[in-house]
Amino acid sequence: MDFNSGGGGGGNELHNNQFYQCEENKPLLGEMSEGNNNTKLGAGPCKRSLQHCSSSGMRYKLLHEGDIQVCVVKHPRTFLSKILTSKFLRRWEPHHLTLTDSSLTSATPTGYMETSLSYSSIEDLQLLSWDNAPKYCVQLSFPGGTVLLQAANSYLRDQWFHSLQWKKKIYKYRKVLNNPSRWDVVLKEIRALVDMALTSPLQDESIHQAPLHIISTLLAENSNLSTQDHENIIVAIAPLLENNHPPPDLCEFFCKHCRERPRSMVVIEVFTPVVQRILKHNMDFGKCPRLRLFTQEYILALNELNAGMEVVKKFVHSMHGPTGQCPHPRVLPNLVAVCLAAIYSCYEEFINSRDNSPSLKEIRNGCQQQNDRKPPMPLRLLRPEPPTPPPATLLPLSPNPSLPQPPPPAPSNSTPSIPISSPTPSLPLSPPPSVVNSSEILVELERNNNSANARRKAGPSGGDSEPNLIDCLLVSPAVNTLSIQLPAQADRVLGCFALILKMLSDYDDWRPALASLLQPIPYPKEALAHAKFTKELKYVIQRFAEDPRQEVHSCLLSVRSGKDGWFQLYSPGGVACDDDGELFASMVHILMGSCYKTKKFLLSLAENKLGPCMLLALRGNQTMVEILCLMLEYNIIDNKDTQLQIISTLESTEVGLRMYEQLCDRQRELKELQRKGGPTRLTLPSKSTDADLARLLSSGSFGNLENLSLAFTNVTSACAEQLIKLPSLKQLNLWSTQFGDAGLRLLSEHLACLQVLNLCETPVTDAGLLALSSMKSLCSLNMNSTKLTADTYEDLKAKLPNLKEVDVRYTEAW
Repeated sequence: MDFNSGGGGGGNELHNNQFYQCEENKPLLGEMSEGNNNTKLGAGPCKRSLQHCSSSGMRYKLLHEGDIQVCVVKHPRTFLSKILTSKFLRRWEPHHLTLTDSSLTSATPTGYMETSLSYSSIEDLQLLSWDNAPKYCVQLSFPGGTVLLQAANSYLRDQWFHSLQWKKKIYKYRKVLNNPSRWDVVLKEIRALVDMALTSPLQDESIHQAPLHIISTLLAENSNLSTQDHENIIVAIAPLLENNHPPPDLCEFFCKHCRERPRSMVVIEVFTPVVQRILKHNMDFGKCPRLRLFTQEYILALNELNAGMEVVKKFVHSMHGPTGQCPHPRVLPNLVAVCLAAIYSCYEEFINSRDNSPSLKEIRNGCQQQNDRKPPMPLRLLRPEPPTPPPATLLPLSPNPSLPQPPPPAPSNSTPSIPISSPTPSLPLSPPPSVVNSSEILVELERNNNSANARRKAGPSGGDSEPNLIDCLLVSPAVNTLSIQLPAQADRVLGCFALILKMLSDYDDWRPALASLLQPIPYPKEALAHAKFTKELKYVIQRFAEDPRQEVHSCLLSVRSGKDGWFQLYSPGGVACDDDGELFASMVHILMGSCYKTKKFLLSLAENKLGPCMLLALRGNQTMVEILCLMLEYNIIDNKDTQLQIISTLESTEVGLRMYEQLCDRQRELKELQRKGGPTRLTLPSKSTDADLARLLSSGSFGNLENLSLAFTNVTSACAEQLIKLPSLKQLNLWSTQFGDAGLRLLSEHLACLQVLNLCETPVTDAGLLALSSMKSLCSLNMNSTKLTADTYEDLKAKLPNLKEVDVRYTEAW
């Protein structure tokens, strides 16, 4: 049936043309027509609802499709047609209707709904109900007839009515704003559209998103707007942004306004609550990167105000809140994501010239084809003024001289060269000029990485292991002298967001999560080679090193073996180290004071940082003196000459001499303790402490001790220092003690012969229990009533082949 064809007709009791006013001539937000209560529908009296459901506070979900009864009544022209369209002869058809963006269609296009009913052809919408029958109908008037939709109840009828009304009006607004003529009229229509969305009784995400998308499309197609028009539109749509994220095109519009008018009051009054909502509720900037870009531009606009970073600091404080604990868990990750992306953008030109990867702008706008990208640009890397190179220029022999050649490799692998402009023998080349091509740096890095990896001990992965970050940065003295000069705007961006990272590190509740986010070093190599950036970031690393919490300062180490962490970058010889080792000493101090007083940590220091440790110990640093004493005590150093050099270093200072003498005394006591003899079984009385155990073990020889019970005592992880001195210990009972994860880590490295371990009712967690996987001799393990998880239990079973008896009752793994 064609709903769009006009129909004639005289007097019609179903559709009174004098009663119905064409909605095209009414305001878009006008009140719904009330109608005449005396109007009859067919042969039966009916009444139209005089009140909106929104006035009673009812809320409805926006319908997109549903099942409903449909009846179509055309304008009667003769007496016979009046009889056939009467109430008693009316025919109803069941249809599954879909509310598309432009029309009302049926899944079964037959009968009444053979053709779609366009929203533009609907002249009026009315709510109808009969007095003598519980029929709930919605009346849709179109030229030439009426469509009746009958629902099962009044709520469903009202839901259909408001959904159809919304679809019809949003369709009309889309057409009106698609071809704007006068911007004063457009602004009024935008305000009316916003009011309609705010007052609608429908509850759906699209209720607020649809107007935002319409306005976003309007702004994208009309970019030649004045600044005043910009601000008027932003103020008009501000109410919709209180509970909704702006769509991508609207974010671009906001970014443009922040860049062009950063001191506008709109930035403070309108954008501030929008950005606050984004930071509090956004779950993934990867799905909508323009939200992140808008937040970044907003912060830069705040930085352009007279107060500058003070305004930014107040904004960050407002996001945290006045209490000691931020109530919004998503604020910190979102702020860090914005900072990381902004810092990355400062070095984007250098990164693109290095690997010709797509820029952030290309990613946002759809990545270009590879052949459309610009050729790599030379890095603007500055060196100290090099000495004047000799006049001779070397040309390496190559089978294809037309291809660009990499820089000459190391002298041992160099190819024959022929001087071009001078017959004299060539001298070693001086450092290249100030502008260095990125391909030269890549070859220089690769060559030095290979030589550095060759000097390393062969690991389990062999030569296929990825080179460390330090190796990529500290490849040679020539490359180490490179420094990066940023443009003025990039320099301001870097300073702004580096300062925000400093602010974030000052909040105690945010510091653990911040340390965890920064532990994998999420910065490009160009940023880490930039002295200004590493100097700014040094404050954040210092805050991590000063925090006594293990979850914070443990993030100074690398996230996994074979990778470098902040500890390596800021240690002497690292690319970020700009002092004499003060930060390095404080990092070692906090790590040694925690649970990292282990052989593994000492071995890494002995292999990579022994020289800085000895230098700082020679200058009287007590932490480094303690490190050297522990290396001697745990037999970390095998080379006799190195041992003698360490002893000489210790004896050269007063504090070192005193600690070395104490070490010698402990070694004599250790020999006495480990001397064969003494009991094979020992049980400490309940309520014994760590000091009691140390006093007992220092009283004689315990070289034969195999079974030690500390059950129901008050010992803690500190007693592990005494337990690792028992070489014959095979059975250890720690039932109902305060022995924790730190002690387990120490035991796992020293007591390789332990066979029976009872940890029942101890505060150990997965962090410590995972360390037991190295104790291959364990055959009995009691983890009853601990914080063991199922995953850790499965991991231990797989890594402990001799484990036969396990007690995991009252744990998650039970």
